[in-house]
Amino acid sequence: MIPWWVLAIAVFGANFTLWGLIGLLRVLDGWRGTARERMVPRRTKVADLQAHREKKAQPGRHRLRRATGLKLTDVAVLIAAHNEELVIAESLRAITRLVPLKQVHVVSDGSTDRTVELARRAGVNVISTDDNVGKAGALQVGIRRFRLVRRFRLVMLLDADTRVEPGYFRAALPLFDDPDVVAVAGCVRTEWRDRSLSFAGRVVAFHRQRIYSMTQYLLKFGQTWRHVNATHIVPGFASVYRTDVLPNIEVNPPGLVIEDFNMTFEVYQKRLGKVGFTPSAVAATQDPGTLRDYVRQSKRWSLGLWQTVRRHPPRLNLFTAMLTLLLVELLTSGIMLVLLPLVLLVLLVPELVGGVLTVPWFAGTYEAVSGYLTVPALLLGIVLPDLLLTVVVAIIQRQPRFLFYAWLFLPMRVLDSAIALAALPLAWWSRSTGRWSSPRRHRVEPPGEQPGLGAGAQAG
Repeated sequence: MIPWWVLAIAVFGANFTLWGLIGLLRVLDGWRGTARERMVPRRTKVADLQAHREKKAQPGRHRLRRATGLKLTDVAVLIAAHNEELVIAESLRAITRLVPLKQVHVVSDGSTDRTVELARRAGVNVISTDDNVGKAGALQVGIRRFRLVRRFRLVMLLDADTRVEPGYFRAALPLFDDPDVVAVAGCVRTEWRDRSLSFAGRVVAFHRQRIYSMTQYLLKFGQTWRHVNATHIVPGFASVYRTDVLPNIEVNPPGLVIEDFNMTFEVYQKRLGKVGFTPSAVAATQDPGTLRDYVRQSKRWSLGLWQTVRRHPPRLNLFTAMLTLLLVELLTSGIMLVLLPLVLLVLLVPELVGGVLTVPWFAGTYEAVSGYLTVPALLLGIVLPDLLLTVVVAIIQRQPRFLFYAWLFLPMRVLDSAIALAALPLAWWSRSTGRWSSPRRHRVEPPGEQPGLGAGAQAG
């Protein structure tokens, strides 16, 4: 008989436990570092930083005497957009409140709607591709044609449906004071407050926010500690890269459906540097508003992960070890969750239907399943921990309404697991072109404002 606590560990995950503990060490290290900095004269700190930079500038490790103390004037913003007329105006309004217009660049990837018109009306730099070449292809075109590597020290890769919040750069730019940090992952927040969402859209939004909260606080925060740095993704919705590493990263390799997993893998496997992350660098994104769009997007993300794993052979380093742990857990917990409805059905049917155990084939199945699992073990080991996670997220987000949708989150996890497992063989059987079509968007248009009239526009 499998104990309930074994199920809880398998479903909750060794990754959450490991990186959550490392995240606590990072918090303690941050407190100690803050106290130490208050005691060290500024001149000594500058000398120590210079010595650190020189030590890390070793041949064969792509180390450069990288600039620190970077400012907004060092940042280029690059947006790849395909038919995003419903959301791009508000996204540009948000980013141009923070960054001058001349530093914002839009690549319309074969758009057939008003995306180009709205971007030009906002006053930013705009180019178009003749065909739909995919997000990675559009980013590659933008980096080259806008000459971003030569003109800027940093580039923010921003999705067209993402609104960057005011404190993003204030939190993100100081992370580049560490010369080893070559990319900073943004902290995502979903737009669950959108009143136009249907019930299914709200379920998706709350489910995604729960995932974002757990993965960012219990995984990514620990994974990006300076002493043990090995996160599996710098998400492409709103993240910043040093431009000096972009020539060493294959932004648009053939056969991949998405680019952000691959770019992250290349940072670690080519030893380009580390990834930074802070929960204070927040940007809000719009998740799919229908279950069908959610399945399509989740399939695309899962396929992108498996394709990237296939493309990058394992190496003897921390990144590969931690990625292996993540993938093993993804497979084991995924199989367990996919089988959960069937197992529950087998265990509950005899309680509801009398005489069913006299059916030979069902009796054999019931005996095999009940020999390892019981309904109380499943409730204590899977259902209850999942509910507790929802309670924790509701407290972190200070939103009791998460509890209203709590009964739907476990079925959504089952769906996620089925999608991830189904995408695994496709990584070997199919080859992606990278072309994309965005999920159906919800129009975002605050009253009384026009695109491009923010502080950034005035600064430009």
